[in-house]
Amino acid sequence: MTPMDLALAQARAAAARGEVPVGAVVLDAAGAVIAAAGNRTEADTDASAHAELLALRQAARLRASPRLPDCTLVVTLEPCPMCAAAISAFRIKTLVFGAYDPKGGGVEHGARIFAASSCHHAPEVIGGVRERECGDLLRDFFRDRR
Repeated sequence: MTPMDLALAQARAAAARGEVPVGAVVLDAAGAVIAAAGNRTEADTDASAHAELLALRQAARLRASPRLPDCTLVVTLEPCPMCAAAISAFRIKTLVFGAYDPKGGGVEHGARIFAASSCHHAPEVIGGVRERECGDLLRDFFRDRR
């Protein structure tokens, strides 16, 4: 399984719980998965319980460090501004995401956190990985809820 497969599995599990289907995994320098999460905003009654933040916190606890400078974050959706700021704070080396988010994204759209002069650390960004599949998962979820 690829890292994006694992992130998609987390997203599908989130959808099955009634959460917006976004999944994230954190990889160490060797490419091993050290953390994985799906959105839990509804279950945790916490607007900040995005997949990225949950996975980053899990990895930081595992590493006993607030910074993850040799790690890669793989997520199914372009991170929002809150998550992009956290990615910077955790000092993630590489961000890989699937679907672009023109409305709520904070990396390639909207606030463009990593391009801001106040950004202390900007990861390498690889967007659009399995974009269609990641986007279809979100579109299907919202279509089915309407």
